[in-house]
Amino acid sequence: MSAVADEAAIRRVLQEARVWAIVGLGDNPQRPAYSVARFLQERGKRIVPVHPGAATVHGEQGYASLADIPFEVDVADVFRRSEQAGAAADEALARPDISTVWFQLGVVDPGAAERVSAAGRTMVMDRCPAIEWPRLLG
Repeated sequence: MSAVADEAAIRRVLQEARVWAIVGLGDNPQRPAYSVARFLQERGKRIVPVHPGAATVHGEQGYASLADIPFEVDVADVFRRSEQAGAAADEALARPDISTVWFQLGVVDPGAAERVSAAGRTMVMDRCPAIEWPRLLG
């Protein structure tokens, strides 16, 4: 079994996951996380900014960490450097409600992917939902 999700699994996540914690989402509109979060909102997803500054973004309250979010989350979408992504994956694994860890384009950590997969969770790596959505869902 591959540590990284196949296209069918990615399609399922895009269709079914409702609450996306965007790790690295701050209030800077120049950052990719900002536009991807807006993209997800426009498709009916609830986004949750996760950033040390805990800024409110796109009308949603931010939290300093995944552990601070007081409600259930489906996906931890990670906008961090590859060398920091594993820690975000481990933080996501500490929450039983997070069924998918998604590493954005250019974010690659095979060890983290193995840990996520070994825990029975879905792992998406080096992909962007704003690209995968039109490609897989039309």
